[in-house]
Amino acid sequence: MAEQLDLKPWDATEFLDSEEMISEYLAVAFEEGDAEEIRIALNNVARARGMSDLQKETGLSRSALYKALGEGGNPTLDTLLAIVKALGVKMSVVG
Repeated sequence: MAEQLDLKPWDATEFLDSEEMISEYLAVAFEEGDAEEIRIALNNVARARGMSDLQKETGLSRSALYKALGEGGNPTLDTLLAIVKALGVKMSVVG
C-alpha cells in the first residue's frame, strides 16, 4: 500500500518575509502585466504584511480591501495606489 503524504497547499505569504522579497515579487507580477496576477500578488503581500495594518495605512475598510484584493476583485485606481503606497513600494512606467 502506498504511503500517504501529508501535504499542505503552497502559500506565497510564507516567503514574503523581507522588503526585498516583497519588492521583487511585486515587480515580477507587474512586469507580466496580467491584472489577475497583480491582484493575486497584492493580496499575498497584503496578507503577509497583515490586513489590519494595511487597513490603518490606507484608510480603507477591511471589507473594501478584501473585496478589491479577493477572488474576482477589481480594485479601482485610487484603491490600487493607496495599497501600493501603504505597502511602501512605488509603481513606475518604463518605455
